[in-house]
Amino acid sequence: MRRVKGRLRNAYHRTVKDLPPGERPRERLVGLGAAALSEAELLSLVLQTGTAGATALEVAQDLLSLGQGPDDPTTALAYLASAPASELADLRGVGIAKAARIKAALELGQRLSQSRTEKPVIRRPEDAAQLVMASMRHLDREHFRVLLLDTRHRVLGIDTISVGHLNASLVHPRELFKSAIRRSAQAVILVHNHPSGDPTPSSEDLDLTGRLASAGRILGIEVLDHIVIGDNRYASFRERGLDPASLAGA
Repeated sequence: MRRVKGRLRNAYHRTVKDLPPGERPRERLVGLGAAALSEAELLSLVLQTGTAGATALEVAQDLLSLGQGPDDPTTALAYLASAPASELADLRGVGIAKAARIKAALELGQRLSQSRTEKPVIRRPEDAAQLVMASMRHLDREHFRVLLLDTRHRVLGIDTISVGHLNASLVHPRELFKSAIRRSAQAVILVHNHPSGDPTPSSEDLDLTGRLASAGRILGIEVLDHIVIGDNRYASFRERGLDPASLAGA
């Protein structure tokens, strides 16, 4: 054991500061640019600190090993982006503060990517389904999202409105249309997943669609469709002859 600034520290406990300057992620980023760093190094800078017996870099490497099996095509970053913050917070060396930083950093990256690419146009239900299929087909609980569209049906953004538990998801019109109004959306497409893999709409899905379409009609924001995502399958209310406006009693 050795004393460091008035307290004892295990001689075998390493920190990033114990690395040579040329191997420290922060110094490498400043000297070489962010593109030169590995995913683990970048993630360690988001974490800032490690835990007892592990550096921030080692915790980052552990995180990047999660969510990947021999037959699982999900990338490590995709897993971190889709996992709830509470789930990440339970992992060794993370906690709620670091989990929040990870989620915030990944969300900023996603928004930057969306802002630099040409906005996709939704011409038919399949376009909407394919836009979210990869990120939603394997989710283990219901996620309710909304595609925000301009007058030409170009996608202004995709917002998550609620995350349910198992097979239940609570959605309030206030939260959904607050997002649409903030982005000046002229129309929306509702999207949620069925963790069972079967995209067949339930009676609750029908009731919710009618309630949200009715609220949208009052606000002048049309609910064009409701897409239910299953395991590489989808169900479109509009394709099934279930116009959201008719469910609202129009």
